[in-house]
Amino acid sequence: MNTKIHSERKEILFHSKLLKQLLSIEGIVLLVTFFVSPSMLLAKNFSFTDKGKSVLTPKPTEKKQSWAEKLGFPSGKKVLLLHIDDVGMCPEANTSTYNYIEKGFLNSAAVMMPCPNAEEVILWSNKHPKADIGLHLTLTSEWKNHRWGPITDPKKVPGLIDPDGKLWHDVPDVVMHASAKEVETEIRAQIEKSISLGHRPDHIDTHMGTLYGSPEYVKVFLKVAEEYHIPGNIIDVTNPTVANNFKKQGYPITEEVINTVRNYKLPQLDNFTSVGPGETYEIKRKNFLALVKSLNNGLTEIIFHPSVPNENLKSITGSWQQRGWEGDLFADPVVIKFLKDEGIIITDWKEIMKRFEARK
Repeated sequence: MNTKIHSERKEILFHSKLLKQLLSIEGIVLLVTFFVSPSMLLAKNFSFTDKGKSVLTPKPTEKKQSWAEKLGFPSGKKVLLLHIDDVGMCPEANTSTYNYIEKGFLNSAAVMMPCPNAEEVILWSNKHPKADIGLHLTLTSEWKNHRWGPITDPKKVPGLIDPDGKLWHDVPDVVMHASAKEVETEIRAQIEKSISLGHRPDHIDTHMGTLYGSPEYVKVFLKVAEEYHIPGNIIDVTNPTVANNFKKQGYPITEEVINTVRNYKLPQLDNFTSVGPGETYEIKRKNFLALVKSLNNGLTEIIFHPSVPNENLKSITGSWQQRGWEGDLFADPVVIKFLKDEGIIITDWKEIMKRFEARK
């Protein structure tokens, strides 16, 4: 009799513990999983633990491979694409670009084809085939007095033209007035203009971020890049952190855009940023070094706008001083030593495409 009672007590205690475990959050997950799909309990990404601590525990998921790693750069490294923007806008921008590239400080730049001094850069690039010279696809004309129109006949792209017969000053104006078809017509014309002058662009990107101004523009940008097999500065917005960062900046990074980027067939950037301002050259330099230190590992493009500071540049833009300092920044021994000491890898679009093609 006593043995039977003892046995019954053990059974009650067992069922009591079992009930307590099943009423836990983990137990409820287990029960729901069992009734919905028993086979899931045997899936490789789940494991059981004992003593009631956890009934069902997902195993850690693998870390997503960065684009730098996909391209064969060493894991755990910061890979920077230091990129000169706004080449061709004025003689001062061109001079600064030639200085950087011919002296071996930098190698990557992009030309604004509608601008008055663009053709000379393309002709110069024909004599410097090792330089990574792309196109800064231009759909805006932002300055007050120094302005330009499209490469395309304005009658064929009326939505791109402002009341002054030039490209619009701001991105929202372009998005409001220009169709994706007009945008595609103009960026193709800019690429064809460069090709007609003897230079097939090594990459394409977007002035003032206009081609990220609407989901339809993004589709056109990626479509044209793929058809010409010229890499665009496409940022991997399938990374939620990167996507949220650009959303905060006002870019319409919708699910449609994310899916478009996910299906893009050329290399991408892990991140994208720019050299920031500074009240003095020393502060600007300090801010740049801090920016680099803050970056995550992976492939990041950093843009800037170097120019020779003179009276003509002052007449064009209020940012003349910042642009002048950017003309000195990457030849600065302090910056060069910092990048070396930090183990930063410098690359350009020519190398990126070479690595990308080697993966196939």
